[in-house]
Amino acid sequence: MITGDIVAKLWSLCHILRDDGVTYNEYVTELTYLLFLKMLEETKKEDRLPKSCRWRELAKRDGLDQLDHYKRLLLDLGKPEIKDVLVRTIFTDAQTRLRKPTNLKALTSAIDQLDWFSAREEGLGTLYEGLLQKNAEDKKSGAGQYFTPRPLIDCVVRLLRPQVGEVVQDPAAGTAGFLVAADRYIKDRTDDLYKLTEQQGHFQRHSAFVGAELVPDTHRLCLMNLLLHGIEGGVELADTLSPDGERLPKADLVLTNPPFGTKKGGGRPTRSDFSITAETSNKQLAFVEHVVRVLKSGGRVGMVVPDNVLFEDNMGRRLRTWLMELCNLHTILRLPTGIFYAQGVKTNVLFFQRGKSEKANTKAVWVYDMRANMPAFGKTRPLAVADFADFEKAYGDDPNGGGKRKADGEGGRWRCFSREEIRARNDNLDLSWLRDTEVEAEQELTEPEDIAAAIMGHLTAALSEIESLSDELDSDAVDQGDAVSEAAE
Repeated sequence: MITGDIVAKLWSLCHILRDDGVTYNEYVTELTYLLFLKMLEETKKEDRLPKSCRWRELAKRDGLDQLDHYKRLLLDLGKPEIKDVLVRTIFTDAQTRLRKPTNLKALTSAIDQLDWFSAREEGLGTLYEGLLQKNAEDKKSGAGQYFTPRPLIDCVVRLLRPQVGEVVQDPAAGTAGFLVAADRYIKDRTDDLYKLTEQQGHFQRHSAFVGAELVPDTHRLCLMNLLLHGIEGGVELADTLSPDGERLPKADLVLTNPPFGTKKGGGRPTRSDFSITAETSNKQLAFVEHVVRVLKSGGRVGMVVPDNVLFEDNMGRRLRTWLMELCNLHTILRLPTGIFYAQGVKTNVLFFQRGKSEKANTKAVWVYDMRANMPAFGKTRPLAVADFADFEKAYGDDPNGGGKRKADGEGGRWRCFSREEIRARNDNLDLSWLRDTEVEAEQELTEPEDIAAAIMGHLTAALSEIESLSDELDSDAVDQGDAVSEAAE
């Protein structure tokens, strides 16, 4: 595949830039600025830029003149005078980390020499996604926290089947992996939107995909990825757990892998519409409440969550009970460990649909255990599309879990639990029945990076439990204080 070769060539340039003090994440951001300019030239869309800021004006220069021109260019493209909103957003507060003119020349020359004809044939968006994936797979980049493995994304999208005219939201968009995959799914079934009316096509390009991303540099990568796939914006630089999140449009479909851990500085959501998780700094619980609230009636969800969302007591239990009342939580996929590059924490995918009524929507929950008796995934055994084949077959043809399903029995991976059984467990959804072989699998790891990731995963999980306990103690203290005040009155 030509694109893979081009990605490898681009990634190899990062070794040059390390000598200039540029980190791996900064390298991809730096490359995003340059690729944006070059790709507008390749796609004959340079009219979006002032003439002085176009690729050829930069590439033809040398030495300090080129570096100075590049610095001015980055500053100019982020100014309010730039009428193209997407261009202005990508370059807002942009600055180069390059100090040596020879390194900028090495980058511009290498980019000019790439096989752009083949890249256009295979898709410039595919090229850029390959670069993002390369960055996430490299442990030294630390970018894995923003990157959900593509085989998992594609599995969730295939099962939930995005449709023309639907609003698809990712409230923690990262580099837009879920949104791009949903767009690709629709384009594959509409001849790249050519089968649609002009009005439908405009909606798909400008209004179908929405979301938020909190980290500015990641937001740049996200917008670039969307643009190269023919999607104009849609993802805001915003904190979903702040009042910004209340302004996100209602969604027909939510696809997301929210960040794990607590809000920065231990802060709590500032949403006026939050009633369940308003007093927690636990981000993943708060994101679940957002997702339920943002869904249209009948809207569906594929959402990655860590294990503690399934078993955490007090606020966690209230959240799960509330979720199962308002929504039909029909499927839980227990994911194997080691599939996220930056975290080795245990994760799951929740599949649910917002009900038309406000109570008793969940009648039963089907659970597929893809964790027990599985190999340890990592650098030497990456996650693949084929790993999800049995689960997808068990899930069935109905995106909302309404197809004919047959349990495997106690020794199999696929079981059904009635709402009554779950209620008897105090709505604890950490449903497992197979012998856990995670420790045995981890003992088979050989790559130092995979071993370190496994250790980090255990530490992260332990820290999360400590933070959850601290939240509960704080909440109990507040409740007791309120009770004392009421008694005094």
